[in-house]
Order: sequence, then structure tokens, then C-alpha cells
Amino acid sequence: MKGYLGVDVGSVSTKLVVLDDKLNILMDLYTDTAGQPIGTVQECLRSIASNLSGKVDICGVGVTGSGREVASVIVGADVVKNEITAHAIAASHMIPHVSTIIEIGGQDSKIIILRNGIVVDFAMNTVCAAGTGSFLDHQAERLGIPIEDFGALALKCDNPVRIAGRCSVFAESDMIHKQQLGHSTESIVAGLCEALVRNYLNNVGKGKEIKPTVVFQGGVAANIGIKTALEKTLGFEIMVPEHFRVMGAIGVAMLARDNALKVGETRFKGFNASEFQYQARSFECKSCPNLCEIIQIYQDGTLAARWGGRCGKWDTL
Repeated sequence: MKGYLGVDVGSVSTKLVVLDDKLNILMDLYTDTAGQPIGTVQECLRSIASNLSGKVDICGVGVTGSGREVASVIVGADVVKNEITAHAIAASHMIPHVSTIIEIGGQDSKIIILRNGIVVDFAMNTVCAAGTGSFLDHQAERLGIPIEDFGALALKCDNPVRIAGRCSVFAESDMIHKQQLGHSTESIVAGLCEALVRNYLNNVGKGKEIKPTVVFQGGVAANIGIKTALEKTLGFEIMVPEHFRVMGAIGVAMLARDNALKVGETRFKGFNASEFQYQARSFECKSCPNLCEIIQIYQDGTLAARWGGRCGKWDTL
């Protein structure tokens, strides 16, 4: 059976998907990056090999996410795409009439506007992580609530307390203040969900024409409290696809299949890439005042790729 591998390496989580020729999902993985993208991708390759080796022939590989350059070197990617493209491709395939994609991950969030299946506008968060998965995890831990129960707890409250959500630091300070005033945990959690939605719409979604059908994806889409707060604020239903956690990986796997049909060959290094020794190094280029940081990846002691300069002088990726 022919298979197509999609790899999405984010700052918090790493996702891998294997599709067949008809775009059915043969296997998907979602795991913490844990600050070790190289080791995490290799461990995921071992897991896929143990389940699919001998059953599936990988004929194309696509990578995306903030760690896509590193992932490309490890697996031998045929397609390297940004997250906007990857998420749009997957959402359009699963929900053909999608007009707006809301994606909230561990450290970043984005909005993608589509019209007739074409991306016409998008935006991403800049420096503030308020409303992202890592912030929610931190607040759930501080409140002593399992993150899996966070959203359900918010739905138990009919009168959420208002939390200042424009900044993650202010939000946490305001939550502590509201606790000291005696507000219940349910009202604080519900208020936080609404505050994070306001933050998202006032920053990432500012100036965007958000029209249904709206698809909500990324790890935070598992939080029913955030979904409900979005629906309450926007005034219409939001769809959460079945594979909302791995949509980026699905998108690049689809692109890898399209590329394989055109090219007929792949750069995939094979599942034994999980056993290679990789090392990352960097240096500062002093050829001009930009002083670019040049990233170098070595595979078993041999330079495998180099990138990072604005002019492309050092690039070998």
C-alpha cells in the first residue's frame, strides 16, 4: 500500500499522520515536543515503523510547523510548507464550504479566511501567548484542575465573572484577585474562557470578516469551554473536525501525495532515519551588518543542512 507522511512540528506538540492514496488516515500521532524536536520526530518514526513497516511504502513526505526546517532534514521531506497553507488544505478537504479557520495551538494562534476554497487573508498572534494551550495548561495547573476537565467546568457556570484577558500576566493577576473576592472556581474558569476569546478576536481576528462555516482546530479545540465562548460571542455554530489536533500534518501529507503523483519519487530517508545521530550548531555570519544566525544540522557527523541567512549565502537545505 502506498502511504504519504505528514509531519507538523510545533513549539509544544509534534504531530505525524500517514495517509493512503484515497486520503484515508492510516495512522496519526500527537505528542509533546518537550523542547526536543529531533528526538521527538525520531521517536514518532519508530512508532510508525513498528505499526506500518512492511504494510505501507512511504511515497511522499511533507513537513510544516515552526520546526519544519529541522523536520525536513530528519525525514527527507519532499514538500515544506507553512502552517497557513497546511491547515487550509486539510480544512477545505474535510469541510468543503469552510469560510473561516480558527486555529489555536500550544504557543500560537491564527485565523485563516477562505473564499471559494482560496485563502484570501490570514493573521497570527505576535508576542502574547494569552489564550494559547500552554497558558490554559498553566492556569489549570494553578487552579488544581485537570486540563481535560477545564472546559466542562466552565459550562457549569451561568454567570461568568469578567476576567481581564488582553495579556496573560494581567489575566492571571485578575484571576487571583477574583479568587480573593470569593468567586467560585466555575465562574472564574468560565470567565477566563470568555476573556481568552475576546483576546483572540481583538488581536488575531481584528479586522477580519469572520463568516460561517467556521472550523475550529488545534489542540485548544478540545476545550468545550473555549468553543462555547466562541459560539456565544460570534453568534453562530462552530465546527470541530474529528482530527482537529493533527490538521496541519494532514494538510502537508495531502500536498506530499500531490507532489508524488507529479514527480514520481521521494526524498524520504526511510524509517531508519530514527537511528541517525543529529546535532545542531550555529554561528553568526559577519559578512554584513545583518549578523544573521546560521543554523547547521549534522547527520552522523556530516553536514546535512544549513540555513538562516537573509541572503541565502549559506543555505544548503
